[in-house]
Amino acid sequence: MDIKDLRNEIDSIDRELTALFQKRMAVAAEVAKYKQERNLPVFNKEREREVLNSVTASVPAQLEGYTKTLYETIFNVSRSYQKKLIKPQSPVSKMIADVTVQTPCERPSRAVVACQGVEGAYSQFACDKMFAYPSIVYCRGFEDVFKAVDSGLCRYGVLPVENSTAGTVNKVYDLMKEHKFYIVHSLKLFIRHALLAPEGVKIEDIKEVFSHEQAINQCSEFLAKLGVKITSCENTAVAAKMVAESGRKDCASIGSKDGAAQYGLNALKTGIQNTDNNYTRFICISKKPEIYPGAKKTSFMMTIPHEPGSLYNILSRFAALGLNMTKLESRPIPGSNFEFMFYFDIDASVYSDSLKALFSELENDAEQFSYLGSYTEE
Repeated sequence: MDIKDLRNEIDSIDRELTALFQKRMAVAAEVAKYKQERNLPVFNKEREREVLNSVTASVPAQLEGYTKTLYETIFNVSRSYQKKLIKPQSPVSKMIADVTVQTPCERPSRAVVACQGVEGAYSQFACDKMFAYPSIVYCRGFEDVFKAVDSGLCRYGVLPVENSTAGTVNKVYDLMKEHKFYIVHSLKLFIRHALLAPEGVKIEDIKEVFSHEQAINQCSEFLAKLGVKITSCENTAVAAKMVAESGRKDCASIGSKDGAAQYGLNALKTGIQNTDNNYTRFICISKKPEIYPGAKKTSFMMTIPHEPGSLYNILSRFAALGLNMTKLESRPIPGSNFEFMFYFDIDASVYSDSLKALFSELENDAEQFSYLGSYTEE
């Protein structure tokens, strides 16, 4: 039997499988109706374990693991279908539908916005790209940005969440678990770092460099060659200000060349980041949800049961619903025993039926679920 014959046989088996799958899903719909009439939960762990034990016992040992994976996927798809039939619209889906109607067609050009750092920080540059006429309130730390939005002092806050070179800004993700907020917009800002020093200082004079830890990581190769003391501080602009006011002639900072003049510094060398493809993603947060037309990115956080297969069961639903997950970030939950909060970004229109179906499932299955917003990204 050649490969063509083998493939024809597989095609024949697949047709049988497809027909049987449709038959199984039709029965699952009847099960959903039965459960709905009697107010029974969709998930029945005892029944699924019983089926798994039965089917894995009926196959050769080398196929037990594959059979288990196959049937766990079938269970997930079946549960998803039943939940869609029983509860087509989740509370989050209803909230999204209401917010999309209430939100104006365009984001405001003027707003009071909280940013971490001082004038000349990259957060300020991101803010200026998001808003034509922002009134910026500068905050000392990332948590102060959340507090400024939560208190109503500022309508929006701009925060960095990840960099293409240095990775995630962990502090911001940790704060996301503690504060209630919504993402209304995001921006990828090209970051080109420069070595900034006072007038008359040369590279060979430098003994210490100040900057934010993210900028330090993004310029690690240059700094390794420079061979000087590295000191981390709150922000690149704060570092520039510190160097300018220090009176020292043996120190420098890493930051934006555009912000150098503001503090009377010279750019001794530009483009010192490890790669020319260096972007930082910033999010714009608000206290109330705002969903503007064209929103194609959605973010949410959730915790799941601390048991084998829990994350796989969640991820399999993305595939079943045809949803593209662009980010998965896990952060430890303080005080817990190796439990994590998971952060997800999905590329999907806010009007997508698949997104609504996903929320319907996740809200019921997750131990904690927090919708963070649907928005556009530039």
